[in-house]
Amino acid sequence: MTSRLIATSLTSTVTLNDGVIMPLFGLGVYQVDNNCPDVVAAAINQGYQLIDTAEFYANEDGVGNGIKQSGKKREDIFIVSKWWPSSEGEKGVIKTLDTCLQSLQSSYVDLYLLHAPQGRHCAEAYRALIEAKKQGKIRSLGVSNFGVVHLKALAKLGLDKPSVNQIELHPWQQKKDIVNYCREHNIVVMGYSPLAKGQKIQDKTIGGIANKLSKTPAQVLIRWSVQHGFITIPKTSQKSRLQSNADVFDWSIPDEDMKVLDALGNTPWSCTWDPTHNSLKEAGLE
Repeated sequence: MTSRLIATSLTSTVTLNDGVIMPLFGLGVYQVDNNCPDVVAAAINQGYQLIDTAEFYANEDGVGNGIKQSGKKREDIFIVSKWWPSSEGEKGVIKTLDTCLQSLQSSYVDLYLLHAPQGRHCAEAYRALIEAKKQGKIRSLGVSNFGVVHLKALAKLGLDKPSVNQIELHPWQQKKDIVNYCREHNIVVMGYSPLAKGQKIQDKTIGGIANKLSKTPAQVLIRWSVQHGFITIPKTSQKSRLQSNADVFDWSIPDEDMKVLDALGNTPWSCTWDPTHNSLKEAGLE
């Protein structure tokens, strides 16, 4: 069982089930486009050690250029990327991985994920990535948007346990069944969209707690994720927000306010897609 680890700084880490050490906090770069290198470089120079990108984001090259621009060593930065499942299966995933490495200007990616249980070839692609990991192209292998049924299917097929499952997590979307299953089976939970894409930033409950704590609504949402022990990757395209997004370690949300925030999940709401309910057939995990 995975114990809940709460980040206490930008350098806090967790040891994954394959022994790889991963930062607990980082930068998400979804829809960070033209200024991606500048934002990534600025984040790294402010102490961020984890960058989360994906094939679908079309900015892996921006991440690679940002790391180069930062002047930091490649091995000091933990990069996460993801393959967008397609009908190409094994050939597609290896082609995409090789393109990812070229874009990142790196011989390896620290954590590589299947982006979602779809495309009808996830098992085939996952097997190919297991081989890529043996070749050193991937340090750790995980999944994203996998529900409990998909995680159980991987186990039933005799495939290696994923090290991480990245899912949408914020007070209105808590996915407790998936979180509990992952923790029971030593799969680290990584949450995306901790800010709910900004769609709830004016929420009165969040605002009230923020005022009480003399913090911003964004900091309250990020701290909620950190305090639940999720790997947290707030996205920003503005360098000016990097520091405030990371100002979440030397204070905490009181228990009574955490209960109020947790209660928001009683009426689940998603800020994005939710493929965690896709069929095993659609995923190619039968």
